[in-house]
Amino acid sequence: MSQTRIPCLLMRGGTSKGAYFLARDLPEQPALRDRVLLAVMGSPDARQIDGIGGGDSLTSKVAIIKPSARAGADVDYLFAQVVVDEARVDYGQNCGNILAGVGPFALERGLVPVTGDVTPVRIFMENTGQMAVAHVPTANGEVSYSGDARIDGVPGQGAPLIVEFEEVAGSSCGALLPTGNVTDTFDGVEVTCIDNGMPVVIIRAQDLGCSGYASPEQLDADTNLKARLESIRLQAGPRMNLGDVRARNVPKMCLVAPARSGGALSTRSFIPHRCHTSIGVFGAVSVAAACLLEGSVAAGLASVGEGEVKRLSVEHPTGEFTVELRLHNGQLAGCGLMRTARLLFDGVVCVPASVWAVVR
Repeated sequence: MSQTRIPCLLMRGGTSKGAYFLARDLPEQPALRDRVLLAVMGSPDARQIDGIGGGDSLTSKVAIIKPSARAGADVDYLFAQVVVDEARVDYGQNCGNILAGVGPFALERGLVPVTGDVTPVRIFMENTGQMAVAHVPTANGEVSYSGDARIDGVPGQGAPLIVEFEEVAGSSCGALLPTGNVTDTFDGVEVTCIDNGMPVVIIRAQDLGCSGYASPEQLDADTNLKARLESIRLQAGPRMNLGDVRARNVPKMCLVAPARSGGALSTRSFIPHRCHTSIGVFGAVSVAAACLLEGSVAAGLASVGEGEVKRLSVEHPTGEFTVELRLHNGQLAGCGLMRTARLLFDGVVCVPASVWAVVR
């Protein structure tokens, strides 16, 4: 046959879209697996015209899932970011949006049995070694995708899916504050480097001569701003224990400003070279955590309220993202959020036979 057919579910998870695979249906050899995933998405090509990717980093994502042999976990989840215009697959980060589809996928594929109106799925995130619990709506013995929950960046409504995270602080960098400081200075600009699920460098928009409220299109067109952000990112990477980040998608860069719509903070997130039309799940969790750190660049701008459980609305270009942070004796103890997910198709994706040539 001229093409190989691989079972695949295409799912929307949160504000992202990706191909979900059982690990056993993909090659075990990492180099060959990457070739397959590049062919699935149609990379490298700006339009991804010869694959199922959407020509955008938010729609060029993959979840690889298998039953877990770890105590306390139902499934293992490996996230792969397939770069749109390069022949490269990046495993150096989690994706909390694609994570929202992992629980439904596990149930659809029979990896986890339905246990009631809501079925908890314990997920081990292989990229960072962390645990999450997805509480999946399963009325009538099957995954329910319909409901009245709404998230910014997604049209319509869906069933609310609650995701709780355990011990995500330092998941990629080894510490919540990987440089050991609440603030650092690069190129004369004060920043906060933080990792509460996603390595992020947070900068006051005004310190780079920005309002903090420009559209993603305006920010992407500002070549001087993007050059300054990249200079800071390349310096911050090694200090955050990430090494040389020139070919990596982390750390993300985030401009912050006072909220305009009643939230805790306004953000403009770069992932890392294009301005996100919203903000990533773990990026929002990291920014929200920075709001609670005295002396951080975000704390002086944010409105966080009182109490041991704080719900922070992180504003972004297309709406807001609410993060729940739980404190214990003044320290971060956990976090959670609400997402929606939807199964888009269940079938096979076809990969040209030439992809299976010997990898040297």
